[in-house]
Amino acid sequence: MAKATCASEVRRFTDIPNVGPATAGDFATLGLRAPAELARCDAYALYRRLCTTTGVRHDPCMIDVFLAAIDFMNGAPAQPWWHYTAQRKHALGDG
Repeated sequence: MAKATCASEVRRFTDIPNVGPATAGDFATLGLRAPAELARCDAYALYRRLCTTTGVRHDPCMIDVFLAAIDFMNGAPAQPWWHYTAQRKHALGDG
């Protein structure tokens, strides 16, 4: 199925560009029930919660995916998740 081209087309998490079944499952693990909830989320806080909740240190690239999904749900155009890597590295002091 094709990905949504704007937030208003999103009905389920997997409609969001860069979000597949595994990431949709992560959102469910985090207690998110509707894609619109992402618009109010902080990608870094979601990542920390995911790591704490699962007891696993997930790949930091998950932050990039979260940033992409949140931006998209806030009306930004779809970008590949790696578009956010430099932003994440800068925010975390990694780059």
